[in-house]
Amino acid sequence: MTEISRPHRSPSFIIKRIIGSILLLAMAVVFILSGFSKIYSRNAFDGFVWTFLDLGINSISTAGIIARVMIGFEFLLALFLLFHIFLKSFTYPAVILLLTIFTGYLGIVILQQGNTGNCGCFGDVYAMTPLHAIYKNLIMIAVTILLTYIYPIKPFKTQEWIAPMLGMAALVAPFIIAPFSGDTQPEVINKTINLSPLYAGDVKPNVELRKGKHIIAFLSLTCPHCRKAAYLLQVIHKQHPEIPIYIVLSGPTAYKDEFFNETHAENVPYLLYNNTDGFVAMAGNSVPSILWVTDGFVSYKTTYYQMDPKRMLAWMKN
Repeated sequence: MTEISRPHRSPSFIIKRIIGSILLLAMAVVFILSGFSKIYSRNAFDGFVWTFLDLGINSISTAGIIARVMIGFEFLLALFLLFHIFLKSFTYPAVILLLTIFTGYLGIVILQQGNTGNCGCFGDVYAMTPLHAIYKNLIMIAVTILLTYIYPIKPFKTQEWIAPMLGMAALVAPFIIAPFSGDTQPEVINKTINLSPLYAGDVKPNVELRKGKHIIAFLSLTCPHCRKAAYLLQVIHKQHPEIPIYIVLSGPTAYKDEFFNETHAENVPYLLYNNTDGFVAMAGNSVPSILWVTDGFVSYKTTYYQMDPKRMLAWMKN
């Protein structure tokens, strides 16, 4: 009986395979953690959605869909890496392309806002500055390029039918974890509001809020949800300066710098108003309280995740 000889594997080949397997697994884990950390909680997901508003997307519903697809794509790349699907022809190039896009966006953020705050690459699980995230992306790009040389695994015979199933599962998962809701309809209020207390002190608003249409946001310097609202308001203000947004802040002034460092909302007109009773009389018992006011009459009230620029612009025209 003739013995079938097995191909000789050199030590360097085995070392490359071991190193390649470890690096491939590490890359997949990073993509899984990155995707899941952006969507595991409402706060984390909101931050990622607003990234696309910051890029110029004019609808929070559209931004929400894009955010889910992008997270799904991260899951897809992780699964394709783990299952060795189309590594050299698709997965490696796609990893490099995605990381290059993210790096370019982070560069724009640094130019516009400086290297401050949390970039959101790992949601609110692990905070990273934009510059640290760029370093992370460049390392991952370098690792991927290395993998193309030391780990070019031959395609599996069954990957043509495995790939669609994995791809479908990855892209659908974010819509299951964070079900899509297109509800941006503001709550109808229809009541008057007395804004005169804002003009009673030495420091007054630099605009007349009692006349005309205004989006007035009553926020607390210490409230996490208020910071989310302030971040989104500054995005809308930057993209649509024609929408008259005004922020009324309450809380200890010691938190002011921290608030603006996190929200970048210092360019939105605001007033620091520390009369607690007067603040509650206007805002109500909970914050953030975002009111759509016309000539001292509150037409609508929205939560921070219902602030849709398209709906605001339509309200301005009516």
